[in-house]
Amino acid sequence: MFTGIIESFGTIKGIKPKGEGKVLHIGCDLDLSESKIGDSIAVNGACLTAVSLDKKAFKVDMAPETVERTTFKYLVQGSRVNIERALKFSDRIDGHLVSGHIDGTGTISSIKKKSNAVIIKINVLPKLAQDMIEKGSVAVDGISLTINKCSDKDFEVSIIPHTAGITTIGFKRVGDKVNIETDMIGKYVKKSLKGSFSKNDALPPGEKDISMELLARNGFL
Repeated sequence: MFTGIIESFGTIKGIKPKGEGKVLHIGCDLDLSESKIGDSIAVNGACLTAVSLDKKAFKVDMAPETVERTTFKYLVQGSRVNIERALKFSDRIDGHLVSGHIDGTGTISSIKKKSNAVIIKINVLPKLAQDMIEKGSVAVDGISLTINKCSDKDFEVSIIPHTAGITTIGFKRVGDKVNIETDMIGKYVKKSLKGSFSKNDALPPGEKDISMELLARNGFL
């Protein structure tokens, strides 16, 4: 489990194919002396398992499913990535609950400066957009962000200078692809509501999709 609060930049030091999967060697600025083999580390939002490590670098195996579902297929030696170690139960949750299981990818369609912030619009498939709500949470390359606006094909987030300076979002350009994880709690609520009405996951008669009204009627708001 993670929070979407990035701890460090990482740099891809090496990439080796392993069947249809890959092995990544990642250097980072974190002191990993207290970490151990088998620990979960989020790399650009994807929960990966450390298979070897030293004080300033670690290696992870990526299954074919991870490579296919994420932007990792585009990584090259020297690529910068976001790093977050797994949440401790004693930690504050300053972002939101992030599982590290990527739902899909998005493509940055616009980057605009607005006062002291940068507004980034990201195009996504409808199956991802339907799990987003205005002022809800989303993880973009593992970064916990608040959705300013959303539609059935894209969403906008506002990036403050601090976030731009300590994460890879500050390097992004129009056309770049990013990993997306939609809000975990929202997905469970949606599945629960659908499953509670029929065995085939259909919504109640007259309902086309999960709405604020439907959530309110069922006690979630």
